[in-house]
Amino acid sequence: MDFATAEQIGAMIEEIVAAVAPSAKGRAMYGGRVFEMEAGNPRTLFAGFFVYDGHASVEFSHGARFEDPAGHLEGKGKHRRHVNLRAPEDVQAKGVAGFVAQAVKLATEPA
Repeated sequence: MDFATAEQIGAMIEEIVAAVAPSAKGRAMYGGRVFEMEAGNPRTLFAGFFVYDGHASVEFSHGARFEDPAGHLEGKGKHRRHVNLRAPEDVQAKGVAGFVAQAVKLATEPA
């Protein structure tokens, strides 16, 4: 994925997180950017944004629990799911804002 596309998608993800969870904190981790409800508390980590050669990926810590009627989430792990993005328009087309909202809700529920 070219740098400009990755930057544009990353900015869109940052805007979504800021709109859905204004108090969330982002930080560099695992070669990408992760988002937590409480800075430095890995238990509150709800999503991450990572760039690969052919796509960007938004990964969700509890994505296996999400509603996904359109089938955009990928992965078969016990907890995590991700959505692959190849162009900025994929952010809206694949419902990333809805997934972020679900991630934040799960991250803020009592254990």
